[in-house]
Amino acid sequence: MTLENLLGTGQLREHSAEPAETQKLLEAAERNLRDSRFTEISPETRFDAAYKAIMQAALAALMANGYRTSTSQGGHHMTMLQTLPTTIGLSRERMLVLDVLRRKRNLSDYTGADVDSSSAENCALEGQKLLQDVTTWLKANRPDLLVKE
Repeated sequence: MTLENLLGTGQLREHSAEPAETQKLLEAAERNLRDSRFTEISPETRFDAAYKAIMQAALAALMANGYRTSTSQGGHHMTMLQTLPTTIGLSRERMLVLDVLRRKRNLSDYTGADVDSSSAENCALEGQKLLQDVTTWLKANRPDLLVKE
């Protein structure tokens, strides 16, 4: 399904990204990934922080392509992940790994399912890789959205 099709179904809406908001999302993802490495806190909290970083990176990618999810509709996290192959050329295999993490997050949030340390570490690793992929894509395709240092 194309981004235009998702716009037509109401899952996406058009959005004109600004450098400051893109930078804020990338910085927030970095902070969340740092927080996810504090082993003094529970694996569940570390997982949540890493998952949040994944969502922030995915949102930055979507916004850089002129869209954002319609949060009034269910499934907006799934939509953000499923658009990554289109927005930044992420492989389908990697997108499926991220979707497994999304499902694990849903089980934890809505059923109280336990999150173990290895899941938290895996989520942080996947979040770091995605943040790097999004940043690399932005530098190559939308450098105008990166704040100049």
